[in-house]
Amino acid sequence: MKANHTNNCEESQRELAAGVLKQAEQDLRRFYGATSTIERELYLDVYRWVTSDDCSWPFSFLNVCQSLNLVPEHVRQDLAGNLSLGTFSRCVRHCARIVQRLQMLLTNVSRTPPRVKAAESTPLVHTLY
Repeated sequence: MKANHTNNCEESQRELAAGVLKQAEQDLRRFYGATSTIERELYLDVYRWVTSDDCSWPFSFLNVCQSLNLVPEHVRQDLAGNLSLGTFSRCVRHCARIVQRLQMLLTNVSRTPPRVKAAESTPLVHTLY
C-alpha cells in the first residue's frame, strides 16, 4: 500500500513539474517584448527562474528538469529558441517533435515480440454431413 502511495505522489509531482514548465514556456512567449510594467515583470520573473541554478527549493528549474529527466541546458536552449520563432515556426517545430516521438514509439512497438495467443482447440478431422 505504501509503495502505491509513493508512486502516486511521485507521479503527481512529475505532473505538477510538467505543468510548471509548460506555464513557464507560455509566459516566456506571451510576455516576450512586453511593454507594460506588470507584463515585463512577469517575463523577468520567469526568465530568472529558467536561468537560475538554484536548486534549494522543490520546484526550482533544476529540480523540475530533474524530476522530468530533462537536461536543463537543452530545455533552456529550446525555450530561448522558441522565443525567436514566430507562431507558424513554433507549430512546425512542435509537429516535428510529435512526429519524432511517434516514430520512436512505433520503433519500440515493432521491436517487441508479438504475443502468441493460446491455440484454440480445433478438430483435426472435419466430418462431412
